[in-house]
Amino acid sequence: MESFIRFVLSNFTLTFFVIGLVFSAAALARAPKPLTSPVVVEKLIAWYVLFTIGVAYFYNFVMHSFFGAMTARFIGWADSPFQFEVGTASLGFSVVGFIAAFRSFDLRLAAIVGPSIFALGAAAGHIRQMVTAHNFTAGNAGVIFWTDILLPVFGFLLLWLQWRHRQATARSAQ
Repeated sequence: MESFIRFVLSNFTLTFFVIGLVFSAAALARAPKPLTSPVVVEKLIAWYVLFTIGVAYFYNFVMHSFFGAMTARFIGWADSPFQFEVGTASLGFSVVGFIAAFRSFDLRLAAIVGPSIFALGAAAGHIRQMVTAHNFTAGNAGVIFWTDILLPVFGFLLLWLQWRHRQATARSAQ
């Protein structure tokens, strides 16, 4: 059980993404039938923004701001004052995620783009550390690295699908 808890907390980006998918599935199970593609996308993106952006980046804020030395060791880096800066940036992303989760497309766009650029930049930094410093710690080359790439891709896919449904609705209204 201890290993499972450690995995869940150490790989929080994956954990909160999965929790968002579970909440999406529950919301879809409760939605009026038959389910339409726009409804499925709406549920997925709302819970994605809430958990993958709002909750996960709040967790990142707490870890980098209050447990910076431990977090740095997990990544394979030395502790630094930049931990607090990463933490406060994460807090900003988190707040926007909480505000945007059940709101407009434009707010969700803002909630996804900023953290996605941050995560993709972090992935590039992880690759650099793997190549130049041979840093293959779990916090640099493990699940966190892969979610730094895959979660932005998933977020952009959801945005594109929601945008496409909005465009189709606008065309049919004319």
